[in-house]
Amino acid sequence: MKTSSTGSIPRVTRRQFLASSAAAGAAVLASPAVHAAPEPQYRVAVIGHTGRGNYGHGLDTVWLEVPETKIVAVADADPAGLAAAVNRLGSPKPYDDYRRMLDEVKPDLVAVGPRWLDQHRDMVVAAAERGVRGIYLEKPLCRTPAEADEMVAACDKQNVKVAVAHQTRYSPRLAVIRDLIQSGKIGRVIEIRARGKEDGRGGAEDLWVLGTHVLDLTNCLAGPPQSCFATVHQDGRPIGKDDVKPGNEGIGPLAGDEVHAMYRLNDGATAYFDSGRNRGGKPSRFGLRVYGTEGAIEMGTGFLPPAYLLPTSSWSPGQSGAQWIAISSAGVGEPESLPNTSLHGGNLLAARDLIAAVEDDRQPFSSVREARTATEMIVAVFESQRTGGPVTMPLKNRENPLAMLS
Repeated sequence: MKTSSTGSIPRVTRRQFLASSAAAGAAVLASPAVHAAPEPQYRVAVIGHTGRGNYGHGLDTVWLEVPETKIVAVADADPAGLAAAVNRLGSPKPYDDYRRMLDEVKPDLVAVGPRWLDQHRDMVVAAAERGVRGIYLEKPLCRTPAEADEMVAACDKQNVKVAVAHQTRYSPRLAVIRDLIQSGKIGRVIEIRARGKEDGRGGAEDLWVLGTHVLDLTNCLAGPPQSCFATVHQDGRPIGKDDVKPGNEGIGPLAGDEVHAMYRLNDGATAYFDSGRNRGGKPSRFGLRVYGTEGAIEMGTGFLPPAYLLPTSSWSPGQSGAQWIAISSAGVGEPESLPNTSLHGGNLLAARDLIAAVEDDRQPFSSVREARTATEMIVAVFESQRTGGPVTMPLKNRENPLAMLS
């Protein structure tokens, strides 16, 4: 993969990426009254699980605003949750078993909504084996690189396209940021710093549940890492076997209220991820900063995340007199013309992109492969802690390292 001389940004999908987000953003969010609604071409089945991740962050309802699609069925093992989903989604056919739904309905597209990641592998593989054309999947991807490998293999075998709900991938502001970096606006990228929300989930759970967003952005902006060195602590000491407990939301074995990770990137750049329990700022520090030889860029997450450019090589407004300049979908210092629809705008663009990926026979911009890299970046933290040193990536150990602590 070719990289920019000014940093580590992969160029391979830049034109497609800019077209998908900056140009498509206005079109996707335009009033439906302006455009004639096409007849539904894609039959959508929704998988949820009330009480075990529910329906994610709007992965079920987004299809109601995509005229090319029609929700024809919904599955939920919880009777009350299923009844509510049927009412919410326009009375599709209800099922208490998603496999039976897939067998009988034979949908074109499937939305896998539960946030709990212990179900993702089975749901995606089941849908792929039944020949669906595309899947929109809630993050995080799954529990281990081994599960990710199985998901990729099953989808490759049936040529199924999978988009993962890292919605910031579709942000028109991210497209502008990529363009700024590739054009050399901040010089050569030498460092990326990312933090989680650092609330009560701070540390290992934060790394899994929210770190997946900023690690995916790190991969998006700088490519997959070559290695990881990390430490994980509980109550101020390195974690041990006795600290490992079942994680929330189906994460699997989990430990640590403090995480410090460093990744070796292409072109000699370094990325960091840090999270500690109850250390979050107000406003939140959740997001990342990209530091270059001539300036810095700060961004959060979401469809229109807060984003700023600092045009000074010192990275210091105090020393240089330079100020942070807001970045909009129209550019640096330009007013924002798009409405801020939180994650929903990203879901709309992701749904559109998934359909385009099916029709063009390409990978979605937030693909299962990209999400596998984010998952490996998470798991690498615990593998480095377990082995006591840097680990190369892709990881040789494809299982959960915490299940192997002695």
